[in-house]
Amino acid sequence: MSKTVVIYWSGTGNTEEMAQAVLEGAKGVNPETKMYNVSDISATEALSYDTLILGCPSMGDEVLEESEFEPFFSEIEPNLSGKNVALFGSFGWGVGQWMKDWEDRVNSAKARLVNGEGLIVNGEPDEDAKARCAELGETAAKM
Repeated sequence: MSKTVVIYWSGTGNTEEMAQAVLEGAKGVNPETKMYNVSDISATEALSYDTLILGCPSMGDEVLEESEFEPFFSEIEPNLSGKNVALFGSFGWGVGQWMKDWEDRVNSAKARLVNGEGLIVNGEPDEDAKARCAELGETAAKM
């Protein structure tokens, strides 16, 4: 069992709801799993975890949130090699290109992308989406 953390940014609350479900799934495997809003954890502390479950919605022209999350991710990105990384987030428009771009960045950093792709939810997560989030958390925490 790896040392696991959920780190997210949420503007409308949708990604935060997803993060809560991810945390529940991860805690079922690893009760020591922690969760932080991205503004409450440093890159150094984040990199002390073996498994990082990262959540950010699509913003603007399908990019990561630019004032807090993107700078945080850019800081940890060069040090993700060998880490387990799971991605999730919500969107309200577009086709999910922000997630594809994010997956490419994780893969280029030589991290192990949980499930081979991120989990995206259009709008507010319903019960099915929350179940998929919990499953992602469980899978990531088992790595």
